[in-house]
Amino acid sequence: MHQVIILGSGPAGLTAALYAARAHLKPFVLDGHEAGGQLTLTTMVENYPGFPDGLMGPDLIAAMRKQAERFGANFRGGSATAADLSRRPFRITIDGDAAECQTLIIATGASAKLLGLPSERKLMGHGVSTCATCDGFFFQDQDIIVVGGGDSAMEEALFLTKFARRVTVMHRRDKLRASKIMQEKAFKNPKIDFTWDSTLEEILDVNQGKVTGVRIRNLKTSAITDRGVEGVFIAIGHTPNTQIFRGLLDMDEVGYIKTHDGTKTSVPGVFAAGDSMLGASLVVRAIDAGREAAEGIDGYLSGIA
Repeated sequence: MHQVIILGSGPAGLTAALYAARAHLKPFVLDGHEAGGQLTLTTMVENYPGFPDGLMGPDLIAAMRKQAERFGANFRGGSATAADLSRRPFRITIDGDAAECQTLIIATGASAKLLGLPSERKLMGHGVSTCATCDGFFFQDQDIIVVGGGDSAMEEALFLTKFARRVTVMHRRDKLRASKIMQEKAFKNPKIDFTWDSTLEEILDVNQGKVTGVRIRNLKTSAITDRGVEGVFIAIGHTPNTQIFRGLLDMDEVGYIKTHDGTKTSVPGVFAAGDSMLGASLVVRAIDAGREAAEGIDGYLSGIA
């Protein structure tokens, strides 16, 4: 029996762990299927306060984890595979084992959708990225491809024009899915051009350990062409890691958890933080939500004591 279980070990989960531990709640933190969250896929982080020279994403996560451990947070590897929120204590199944808790913080995050290319994973952080605000600065005066056709792809492309020499938006269809206003902004930007009806066949060059180009297939003609670029940004959306809570908590149609009064969910005693909750984004927001959730847990337990 735990006072609080925290699912997820990204910035939101680790911040929740820190605040809960400092409140003597002895949080039990489950790493999840992607320990450390999306920051572990980022190389240099330069937009986090307090580090004027920047630091590596995995190093930032390691420091957050060490700080939470210092105050008594307990960590375990593995993922939650099922949950019963219908009664108290809540029951969480962790890789076949059962754990019970009085309160629960869901900080399972969201995973960027990828194209599924082996080279995409191998070159992640070495020219391939899923976050323009994280990595755009490193592509000064370079040629970049943004894959996608929705609002997130247009936001990425527009942001990248602050740094890149040229940004090409590549989309599977012959028209964008983005909102009208985002389309107009992209079409008007002189640094952005478009490649229609096309998909990436390969990202080059794994052997060199960096992006040197892409192989593109035209979906109408099947023609294959190679193009030299120095960066590839995948912007085809995110999937919230909340599948085990479907039907148990209020969510939107995609699977983001709906919250009220900060980080409270539709079930009393269950809180959400970070990218698993509707409307969350960016590291600072995730940290804010983690703090709110931990403080909410503390107040909730005091109220039922």
